[in-house]
Order: sequence, then structure tokens, then C-alpha cells
Amino acid sequence: MERRPIVIAGAGPGGAATALALHRLDPRLAGEIVVLEKARHPRPKVCAGGLIPAGRAWMEKHDITFDLPHVAVHRARAYTPRAVVEHVEKNFCYIIRRNELDAHLVRACRERGIEVREQEPILHLCRDAGGVRIETERETYTASIVVGADGSGSLVRRTLISSSRATMARATMCEIAAAGGWDGHAQHRSDFDFTDVARGLAGYRWSFPCVIDGAPHVNTGVYSLGRGGRRIQAALESEIARHGATTARRVAFPIHWYRRHVTRVAAENVLLVGDAAGADPLMGEGISLALEYGSMAAGNAVAALRSGDLSGGSYQAEVDDSWLGIKLGRLHSLAGWIYGRWSRPCFAVPEHSARLRALGLRWYNGIDDWDRRSLTDAAWHLCQPGFASPRGGQGGGSQT
Repeated sequence: MERRPIVIAGAGPGGAATALALHRLDPRLAGEIVVLEKARHPRPKVCAGGLIPAGRAWMEKHDITFDLPHVAVHRARAYTPRAVVEHVEKNFCYIIRRNELDAHLVRACRERGIEVREQEPILHLCRDAGGVRIETERETYTASIVVGADGSGSLVRRTLISSSRATMARATMCEIAAAGGWDGHAQHRSDFDFTDVARGLAGYRWSFPCVIDGAPHVNTGVYSLGRGGRRIQAALESEIARHGATTARRVAFPIHWYRRHVTRVAAENVLLVGDAAGADPLMGEGISLALEYGSMAAGNAVAALRSGDLSGGSYQAEVDDSWLGIKLGRLHSLAGWIYGRWSRPCFAVPEHSARLRALGLRWYNGIDDWDRRSLTDAAWHLCQPGFASPRGGQGGGSQT
């Protein structure tokens, strides 16, 4: 049996970010932890792969290079029930392959002396006198703290925090070779289509430019808060046809989303990060959130080991009351309005105001730390001349 101060379950962005942030805070402690991963990197991973500027900023802060194949997106087009609006901003987001990003973060862990054990799935977890007992096919570990970074269906969450049904959304997607009919690649543009909200879909369609094995492709899919399976399939069929394809391999996956002051992200000896803790309920984004969860969990774990308070209460309170928890709480409210009975007035505001579009997108993408600012600060900036002109862009977009 191996005794470890911290065992991290999962080597995706959340688990790797926790380990990297631990190394930044306490390199000695980071040398004593272990990250357990059931697969081997680079592993196949279903994901739209949108990394917003906040995620890129996290990587720079932690000295992680961004020399990964990617498509830089400079335009975002939204189809709403009554209009088509477009936002232009340099490096609005980056479309990456998750197998490449995840492997890159794991390499960064190993370069810092953090132990990552691949192809070692966790079979069983339970609390004992020493903390948490973790059994794998190869070894048995005892840890003071287990960090659950094992995805939406988290075994750590179900076993050690709550066995109740989690709050789940659904995403169904496919990848299609670019046939030349869609101009998203040429314009470095991502499309978001909300027109199906009026027909009862609690979500949206997307089309992102991506590159697979050096060839241009379109990553297209449908996100929904979990209602309307037939509507999801019909929406995806429409999106596939729009790109000139008749068939495509489809992959569906659940997205566990966070609800402020309701979702439990901690318990005695246990902290959750990434999709195990909860993604954004409005758009389903999780990569940048996983990195931020990792930083919070690392700081809390260091403090907990030093103080001896392993209850998890401080991490729960920190997530709920931090800028991250507040942002996710606002996104939960927006999801209820936009995908519910208030959808028409909610869409009307960004349809007619370039300033509000620019502010909303900067807030969502974490540009210049806008997601950490107060509503008063936002209101003040909205009144300033030139606010609607994005950095590196040309005005606040267009409307047709």
C-alpha cells in the first residue's frame, strides 16, 4: 500500500491543472502526489475543443507553452430568433484537439517531476482511518485528500460525495471534412445557432473550424440542457446537411453542470474539479473552468494539509463565493432565461446593442479579467466612448 498526501483521479485538464498549480505553490508537495489516469495519452477525447482567452491566460500564468496545433477564431456569428449578429475580435477563442491539449498538460506535469500513472483505472474508493483508500488494478493507495478530476460521471463524486442523480446536459457532435461550402475556415469564424430555441430546444447548434491530421474539418454539434432528444437529433441533421454531408459519425456525451449553492464540490477528504465539479450550464464550456477549479483546489489542498482541516468545507465555500462561483451562478440564471419563457426579450438585448454584445463576450471569455469585475464597473464602462470596439477588432459586429 502506498501512502500519498494527495491522489488526483484523472489526468484531463482539471487533474493536470490541479497538479501544476500544486507545483507552483509547493514543489516539494507536488513531488509526493500521484495522478491516476485510466487511459494513455494522447487519448481519444470527444469535445468541441473551444479554449477561451481565460484558459490561454491560465496556461501563460503557469508557464505552459501553447505550441499546439489550433485554429485561432477571430469572428463569432450568432443566429438568433430574429437576427444574425457577428462579433469581430482577434483571438476570440482557439479550437484545439483535446487529445493534444490533454497530452501537452500531462507532459508539463512530468517535466516538473509530478508522477502520472497511466492505464491505471480506479476500481474502488472508500474512507478509512487514514483518509481515503483507493484501489486500482495495480496498487492500493491511502490519501489524505482525493481530487476527483474524473469527468461528468465522476466515480469519486458518486462514491464519496453524493450518489444522487447529477444535473446533466447533453451534447451530440460530429466532425466533417470541410467541403468548401462553409466559409467559417476562410473567415476564422465560429457559428452559434439559437434559432431552435423558438422550437423548444433548450440549447444551441455550433460549427467550429478545426484541423484534423492537417486537413480542414468542421466540428459541429448540438448542446441541450437535457430535454428533447428528437429535437437534438433533428437539429444535428440540419447542421450536418448545412455542411454538405449526408452521414457522419456522431458521438453523444453528458455534461455535468454546476449550480451555485446547490452542487456539492467537496466533502471530507475530497475535492472535485473540472467536469466532476461542474461545467457552464449556458454553453457547456468546461476547459477553462477546469483550469480555474484546479488552481482553487490546489490552494485549498495545501492549506488543508497544513491546518489539518480536511472537511472540504473551505473549498466548497471558496467555489460558491468566488468570482468563479458567481460567474457560474449568473450563467445558470441566463440559461434558465434564454432557454425558457424569457428567450425573446433576452435575445432582443444583444440583437440590438453592439456594446452589450462586446461586454457580454468579454465577460464570458474572461478578457482583461472582466468575469471578475462588478456589475457597477460593467455599467460604468458601458457608458464610455469606444467601449464597443474590441481589441484587435473592427467595431462591435454587424446585424442583418
